[in-house]
Amino acid sequence: MRIEDIDLCASYWTVSGATWPGAPSEISPFPLKDRAEVSGRIGWRGMGFVMADIEASVAEYSLPTMRRIFDDNGIRHVELEFLTDWHLDGDLRLASDTMYDRMLEVGAELGVKKIKLGGGVFETEAPDIDAMRASLRTICDRAAPLNIDIAIEFLPFASIDTIDIGLALFDGLGVTNGGLLVDTWHVERGGMSAEDIHKIPLEFLRAVELDDAGPEVLGTLFNDSTHYRRLCGEGTIDIAAQVQAILDVGYRGYWGVEVISAAHRYLPLEMAAQRAFDTTMKQFKAVKLPAD
Repeated sequence: MRIEDIDLCASYWTVSGATWPGAPSEISPFPLKDRAEVSGRIGWRGMGFVMADIEASVAEYSLPTMRRIFDDNGIRHVELEFLTDWHLDGDLRLASDTMYDRMLEVGAELGVKKIKLGGGVFETEAPDIDAMRASLRTICDRAAPLNIDIAIEFLPFASIDTIDIGLALFDGLGVTNGGLLVDTWHVERGGMSAEDIHKIPLEFLRAVELDDAGPEVLGTLFNDSTHYRRLCGEGTIDIAAQVQAILDVGYRGYWGVEVISAAHRYLPLEMAAQRAFDTTMKQFKAVKLPAD
């Protein structure tokens, strides 16, 4: 593997501009076409989207036009987020199922590679692993014919907050397109390290996101996650060690970059995209790339 072989994916918040998780509107002020053109020109080979932004772009362009925009700009990896409440009952589950139906519909049209899930977000009680596994099996089975991977983020502010708990969801489940998303910020803030990443079987390492963190948590973990992440190499996380562990496990997919930052989101689009790209690519110069 060479540096030139590494595909980076601009996760949604990295190039979405002045919006953030839970904002009054999560729709980017930058048109999708502008984001794709800037990202492709800089060298990004993937882009991520939240569903509110997808629907706004569908209304402006249509799904076939969106796919042409991606193709024209070398964007070959598209991912969707963020499905929650998929393990619950009642109205929350109904809303989650409705969103997932739409994600699969969009995924089929856009050639989506991954759909990101959150497990037990903001739930403080121990997770109901059996209930989650039953729902997760159905979610994965429905995505499999579309060649879409289902990736669960373990979050320090969720009931699925560690690699071990995340693995318990998939061990023996019998699906071939489901596993964990390893985000360097979540590993660090969750009290884990590169050594914990080595515990993940390759079959369950489905996605990666790179980003950095400050020396201390500012406010709540969710507040820190939403407003104070840093560009790779500009914080205190040993990014290279985590990247090396991910490579050692055998991961060879594309690498997401998720910079959710109050400072970053107000930069001009091209500056934000270029800074995130350059600082992330620099991390790969500090690791031993595999020969394959």
